[in-house]
Amino acid sequence: MSQLQGKVALVTGGSRGLGAAIALRLAREGAAVAITFTSKPDKAQEVVEAIQKDGGKALAIQADAGDVAAVQAAVARVAKELGGVDILVNNAGIAPMAPLDQFSLEDFDRIVAVNVKGLFVATQESAKHMKEGGRVINIGSVNSDSMPFQGGAVYAMSKGAVASLTRGLARDLGPRGITVNNIQPGPVDTDMNPAQGPFAESLMKFLAVGRYGKAEEVAAMVAYLAGPEAAYVTGANLKIDGGWDA
Repeated sequence: MSQLQGKVALVTGGSRGLGAAIALRLAREGAAVAITFTSKPDKAQEVVEAIQKDGGKALAIQADAGDVAAVQAAVARVAKELGGVDILVNNAGIAPMAPLDQFSLEDFDRIVAVNVKGLFVATQESAKHMKEGGRVINIGSVNSDSMPFQGGAVYAMSKGAVASLTRGLARDLGPRGITVNNIQPGPVDTDMNPAQGPFAESLMKFLAVGRYGKAEEVAAMVAYLAGPEAAYVTGANLKIDGGWDA
């Protein structure tokens, strides 16, 4: 696989779970890959070493997605050290949940800062370095369209904003030959929401295929959107949800 040979990809929140799977897949496709992480530098280093072991080029940068200056600096460093930014995967996100009367304004501000503002800033900065054929791939959620349990209102709102931003940014960047798309996963087996975790039983009933998704399955969709065959796909909100919304 070498459809991304010569490309530079930045995956925010790429040290574990879905982000790590995406980083590894893009590297397998030939891209040089930078990841950002907020904490757990050991996990970020594991991703870098796995890519390097297979002959790829990788870079890990500590940058909180909710810190505007840190995001701006991370993008600038990627462009300087790896030679540009061709693919941005806005994967970093948080999901604090609580009933309305218990949801703090601090958590509200934080979820907007990371899931929405951080995504916008990363896109704004990365677009400065992108040429024709650039790709912006957002990781949203099926919850932007359906929220079947209590406590997830603000998370759903933030992912709804991602869906709307995707459509608008596709218009902004389309004339430059840059596509912008949003992948909306259903439940995926990661350490944040394990298939054997406390929420799994209640969520399983919504899945037509009767199982959680795999991080590698979402990464495969990212790889397609990042590649040349997806040049006519933009402004799309694409579900990969096991029939959650069927």
